[in-house]
Amino acid sequence: MDNTGGQPLIPPHGGYRKLHSYRCAERIYDATVVFCQRFVDKRSRTHDQMVQAARSGVQNIAEGSVASGTSRKTELRLTNVARASLEELLLDYNDFLRQRGMRVWAKDSVESTRVRAMFKAIDEASGDPYGIGTADAESVANTLICMVSQACYLLDKQLQTLQRQFVEHGGFTERMYNTRKSHRDTAETRPSDASNKSNGSDASNADVPACPLCGKPIVQRTARQGVNAGQSFWGCSGFPDCKGTRKQA
Repeated sequence: MDNTGGQPLIPPHGGYRKLHSYRCAERIYDATVVFCQRFVDKRSRTHDQMVQAARSGVQNIAEGSVASGTSRKTELRLTNVARASLEELLLDYNDFLRQRGMRVWAKDSVESTRVRAMFKAIDEASGDPYGIGTADAESVANTLICMVSQACYLLDKQLQTLQRQFVEHGGFTERMYNTRKSHRDTAETRPSDASNKSNGSDASNADVPACPLCGKPIVQRTARQGVNAGQSFWGCSGFPDCKGTRKQA
């Protein structure tokens, strides 16, 4: 009986480079480094905090993906840390514009719509399509707000998917238990060598005693627990569906 649901003990994991959320976060990290070099004093804490928040988004997505093979809990936690780091970065860009009296693009503005459309095709983008290295501070900050907002949306969706997968399939601990239980149940129902021979003849030709409850052949088994743990006994080959026993075969 297979209790593992058809899943391997350690499923495929670590393919974070294929995640759209990772690729988006990576581009945001690179753009943030350029933004801070151009517009934020390198001696300020804000410079370091923004770069580190952007880096945290990338690194935690990757680390969570790698850890997913043996810990769904760790994957969920680190993906949520990535999401929180990007939210912190989003606030920093909004603070930058507000404190300097600069305009914040409306969500449905032409500029915001254009950036979102470009960001969806991130794999086809090359060079500096967003003008991070050449545009003015207001335009770059707003562009990055659009990019970070899109990445946060992707991570929200990713977290929902991870939660649903955990509920439906469980985690590594459950897979270990189910795999071991399946192996143990199979071993317990497999006839022993002693039951396959009777007076030097093949079991198929021998007069094998029947179970007093269901009529199936009796096989030799070993008690796993209780006062008789470790002792051999003759039990129904249909265990665990039938628990019939005989004193001797």
